[in-house]
Amino acid sequence: MEKRSECPEAALEGSALSLVKDLIYWRDLKKTGVAFGSILTLLVSLAVFSVVSVLAYLVLALLSVTISFRIYKSVVQAVQKTNDGNPFKAYLELDVTLSAETFHKYCDTAFTHLNRVLKYLLQLFLVQDLVDSLKLAVVMWLMTYVGAVFNGLTLLILAVLLTFSVPIIYETYQTQIDRYFDLVQKQVSSVVGK
Repeated sequence: MEKRSECPEAALEGSALSLVKDLIYWRDLKKTGVAFGSILTLLVSLAVFSVVSVLAYLVLALLSVTISFRIYKSVVQAVQKTNDGNPFKAYLELDVTLSAETFHKYCDTAFTHLNRVLKYLLQLFLVQDLVDSLKLAVVMWLMTYVGAVFNGLTLLILAVLLTFSVPIIYETYQTQIDRYFDLVQKQVSSVVGK
């Protein structure tokens, strides 16, 4: 059997996980700030405006920046009497086509995961394991209360805030948090034991 680290997909997944970990632990403040700010701005915008409006504003903002930059470069070229052409020429010449093999590989991977999820859902809903199905029922019952208080976007915004704050707070105050967690765990164990 092949080792996982020798597989190029595993190396790619490992580097992606490393990048995500670096982002949520704020290793590079500039990159994390941009990612966090962009995600939070997008989610808050979606909470206030419709998806169509947010998408239209994002496209308009991007076009405003690129058109302004193109006009600026054209004016600079006219003043300096140079003929550099389109400032985005290098990007326009990039090959952004997706090969059929790559597309099929990602589709096959997605279908594999989708089939696993569908099989697991089928097992849950058709009560293959009574305990797992009861756990799902309890979780869904609790989610009715959560849904009554929060909508989906609010939960997503809270998840983003927690994702970018909890790991760095835990890393900074790990000893104190672990000490209090042990105290709470001992208290819960003693109550459960009684």
